Amino acid sequence: MSYAFQANGLVKRFGKTTALAGVELAARPGTVLGVLGPNGAGKTTAVRILATLLRPDAGTAEVCGLDVVRDAAKVRELIGLTGQYASVDEDLTATENLVLIGRLLDMRKAEAQARAAELLERFELTDDAGRRVSTYSGGMRRRLDLAASMIGRPAVIYLDEPTTGLDPGRREEAWRLIRSMTDGGGAVLLTTQYLEEADALADEITVIDHGTVIASGTPAELKRIAGGQTISVRPRDPGRLAEVAVILHAVSGREVESRRDMVSVPVGGDGDGAFTEAVRRLDAAGIGVTELSLRLPSLDEVFFTLTGRHTEEVAA
Repeated sequence: MSYAFQANGLVKRFGKTTALAGVELAARPGTVLGVLGPNGAGKTTAVRILATLLRPDAGTAEVCGLDVVRDAAKVRELIGLTGQYASVDEDLTATENLVLIGRLLDMRKAEAQARAAELLERFELTDDAGRRVSTYSGGMRRRLDLAASMIGRPAVIYLDEPTTGLDPGRREEAWRLIRSMTDGGGAVLLTTQYLEEADALADEITVIDHGTVIASGTPAELKRIAGGQTISVRPRDPGRLAEVAVILHAVSGREVESRRDMVSVPVGGDGDGAFTEAVRRLDAAGIGVTELSLRLPSLDEVFFTLTGRHTEEVAA
């Protein structure tokens, strides 16, 4: 199988601290690999090795078949990198920033200007292209930073927690742009602490904790780690929560969980039989609902299954 990038057995130590302890990563062209984990898990260290900014103490890494240590200069021609914080020059305009990067990548001036104009339109910055970046909002700077990572048409793009500090609306906007980055067959490595971000963007996910890969697979495969599915019901009349709990317990044979105005219960197998029976019994009891769902576990529930901690506990 041909990979856009892959890492095998990466080890990196800083003094007595082992940041990476044999990490394996790989992604095919045209896909997004989500690298998920809390602060200090080793995500950024792995990105810096793949981007030729750090040398591993052990293991190997390749980008488009080129070794990141032996062929570092060639690898740099194939990659784009966006870090956690916008790195564009605030004293320049958006156009000047992108043209400057293009020229540093040995583009002719006309070519760099044309590519800058193309990306500014794609990232919806054309109307503000002549403004100094110091006058931009955080969301606009992040869009410009994403555009800058693509100026050289990289085969691989590393996005290290690219939506850190963005409000939910701006994060959704960034997600849309990130999804478009694989349109031409490029591969994206996305590190994030946001479980919903990995779920929304990644074709495959690798979970890292304390420098070690603890799970990998598609979002659906990882969710199966937590086991089965969950039926959730929010009755229109909160006073009927107890009745809903009795019904869900009867169809599942398992202990139910009540949270404010919703009742949930895990179900075995594909859950279809229990869900159908729950719908029938709710209807027979005349219990109207505002929400009724059968879902796989969330990635937060998967993380809890793998580590015994919820992500908000880790962040704290």
